[in-house]
Amino acid sequence: MSNNIKRAALVLLAASSVGAAPANAADGEAAFNPAFSLILGGTYGNLQRDPAVPATGFATDQNPGHEQGFNIGESEMGIFANVDPEYRGVATFALAPAGGISVENAFVQSTALGNGVNLKFGRFFSGLGYLNEQHAHAWDFVDQPLAYAVLWNNQLGEDGVQLKWLAPTDMFLEVGGETGKGRNFPGTDTAKNGSGANVLFVHIGDDIGIEQSWRAGASWHQTQRIAATSTGVPDLPNTSGGVSDSFTGSSQTAGLDFVWKYAPNGNIRERYWKVQGEYFQRRESGNLTYDTAGKNITDTYAVTKTGWYLQTVWQYMPRWRTGLRYDRLDPGSAEVGALNAAYVIANYGYTPTRTTWMLDYSPSEFSRFRLQLAQDDSRQGLQDNQVFIQYIMSMGAHGAHSY
Repeated sequence: MSNNIKRAALVLLAASSVGAAPANAADGEAAFNPAFSLILGGTYGNLQRDPAVPATGFATDQNPGHEQGFNIGESEMGIFANVDPEYRGVATFALAPAGGISVENAFVQSTALGNGVNLKFGRFFSGLGYLNEQHAHAWDFVDQPLAYAVLWNNQLGEDGVQLKWLAPTDMFLEVGGETGKGRNFPGTDTAKNGSGANVLFVHIGDDIGIEQSWRAGASWHQTQRIAATSTGVPDLPNTSGGVSDSFTGSSQTAGLDFVWKYAPNGNIRERYWKVQGEYFQRRESGNLTYDTAGKNITDTYAVTKTGWYLQTVWQYMPRWRTGLRYDRLDPGSAEVGALNAAYVIANYGYTPTRTTWMLDYSPSEFSRFRLQLAQDDSRQGLQDNQVFIQYIMSMGAHGAHSY
């Protein structure tokens, strides 16, 4: 029985040779020939509500939001090549719509450790969950699920070290861990020695005949939030414009993920069906300073919040796909110290949701056009019916995508 999942993992390792110069290449410029890629993307967004308003109960979390009207999106430039027989280098740069370039990934990866062991160090997308390692141009929808947008600011990136092990078994089994600076939300980028965040994850999967395959995983993330300030947070007395709060404490998140794929006769080019879902639960505990510009009262604070999504994508004929996604968040009930009990809402009593449908067409493997409609009920009393039109164009060399 062929194993599509394990083959996909091995293809990613084999992709390290893409764009590399031969070992016997001449010295000088000819000996250094990295592959180059450029992803161009853009959207048109029609939204009824201000995208800056956060999900109800999650004012202290991130809010990536959307852009209204025409927007070139986040284009991506990539450079990758083998460094030598033992290592490869990868760098991807995000070209911001408003101008400027940021380093998305910049890491070195081993290619010759053997025994299924793979080492990565530098800046990279964390291996937690299922969607997190995927670049934006590989998403099945215009945006990330609410759970990723709110709990991970769309995507968790890390500066650090990652170690993975692919077991020598017929069934796909991958175990990995990371330690890093904790520079991205929910962590805090501070100047310090040692580790600021840690991640553990395990993935298993297998084929069911030649037509079906599945993968399941579990992950755990731990970090510290240091003087993390949130502005415009609603409080119990309904202070106009909200207040500014500051939180210092621990953040621990556990996650589960699952994906199942089906292709008649194993021919994924003609038709396929994919179902995937993820669930995250985050526990934060520490001290919260309420109204830093006014009352400035500090006391204990703890909350357990959750987020999950379930989505399906169906390629019903070559080049054409449609998909449906349902998102849900739960802000939980905060445990607030006595000094702040009168000021901080302990139970919002509202669960943000969103339902999204998309239809996309890919003239080739290098281009895609997408229509997306969403009913966003993530903000209490502010339903937002959203329309998006998106294009994605890929130029140059491009490595394999994960399973």
